[in-house]
Amino acid sequence: MWQVGGRAEGVSPKSNKRHAKRKIQRATSNKQQATTTPDRGMETGMASKSKALFARARKLIPGGVNSPVRAGKAVGVDPPFISRAKGCHLWDVDQRRYIDYVCSWGPMILGHAHPKVVKALVGRIPKGTSYGAPTPLEVEMAQMITEMVPSIEMVRMVNSGTEATMSAIRLARGYTGREKIVKFEGCYHGHADSLLVSAGSGVATLGIPGCPGVPADLAGHTLSLRFNDLAQTREAIDRLGRDVAAVIVEPIAGNMGVVLPEGDFLHGLREITLKHGALLIFDEVITGFRVGPGGAQELYGIRPDLTCLGKIIGGGLPVGAYGGRKEIMSSMAPEGHIYQAGTLSGNPLAMAAGLATLKELRNGRVHRKLAEKGRRLFTGLKDAAEAAGLDVVVNWVGSLGTLFFTREPVTDFASAKKSDSRLYAGFYAKMLDQGIYLAPSAFEAWFLSLAHDERSIDKTIACAARAFSGLAK
Repeated sequence: MWQVGGRAEGVSPKSNKRHAKRKIQRATSNKQQATTTPDRGMETGMASKSKALFARARKLIPGGVNSPVRAGKAVGVDPPFISRAKGCHLWDVDQRRYIDYVCSWGPMILGHAHPKVVKALVGRIPKGTSYGAPTPLEVEMAQMITEMVPSIEMVRMVNSGTEATMSAIRLARGYTGREKIVKFEGCYHGHADSLLVSAGSGVATLGIPGCPGVPADLAGHTLSLRFNDLAQTREAIDRLGRDVAAVIVEPIAGNMGVVLPEGDFLHGLREITLKHGALLIFDEVITGFRVGPGGAQELYGIRPDLTCLGKIIGGGLPVGAYGGRKEIMSSMAPEGHIYQAGTLSGNPLAMAAGLATLKELRNGRVHRKLAEKGRRLFTGLKDAAEAAGLDVVVNWVGSLGTLFFTREPVTDFASAKKSDSRLYAGFYAKMLDQGIYLAPSAFEAWFLSLAHDERSIDKTIACAARAFSGLAK
């Protein structure tokens, strides 16, 4: 079991305050104290090359970004434009250095520019970047995935997490001969039309209630229920019966912030889907190989019918995959009659980078180290907030977590939305000023990498303590 952590319930500002202050003082002592000074020129309001680039980008790209959350609209800060990265650090075009907790939204689990990943890519590039034909690397990747994730007997590579979930939904509908899909509020499964109903991630961040361009009759085939509410799910699927093709879920939600499954929620989903002949799809684009070598399904001891993967299996290059039981996957063309294709699927560069990454992860040693790093960071953040007298909840598992500005436990999308996003915006700006790069959204995860050492983590906690103190005034 690689899970270390859990949900830290709402923190009482007065409880153990003296103990929390002592822990913060230890984190900022001696050498660590010297590392807490902000990097040169970190003020977010100053004129910079990043601001000039953003102004130029807004004339050429909708909102100035190629993925909405990056614009920083929810936190009121224009985004820094990044020029390079190494280990746990980013440098922007103005040569300001940041400790990175976005990690390309998850893939950089070993850290940026890991030597073995770089070596794999450098070795492949002279051989060509794309062939539009099968390669040995695709077979090796399929072998690696099926060995590490026991529920996956066959797998197909695609180019993004959205493409993986979209394809898995099509496969589930074609295999079962049914049309309805059940998902959960706040879970984000990419931007395919039928999956944007009550979605998390950027949809939640930007407060978009629905999405123009998605036909109502198509959205009508998707039922969105409360995450962690097994009774509601059971009632709904019992009522719909044989109309449900699949239930798709993030086994550990990461797109409304990190929200852990409670009690027998996941096991109950497995029981309900088996009863009604529906498929259970785990969207492990975030959790796959992040929370353990076999993903969240290994942690919780559940075998879904289909699994969607992405991020880590490309080592930072564009990638996605979906896989599951051979009986189901054999329905895909050319073996079966359900069609899906992609010119760049199984791209040799992505396969090379992904294989180099997975080879480092398969024995579990990295995950045990990451879990300890996560414990240090997330308990340190909780203690720092407590010492400042702020109400926070920290949900975390291993190297994945979220800090919510609320006193109530966060167990679903409704409770996540009670978190004070304005307070988070202030926190984000204060952390960015000190050289800490966080997701520009209150509804996203923090990601740790193997490259985050004690010094960088303790600096982050000390910076957070100062930020919390400023917010509490």
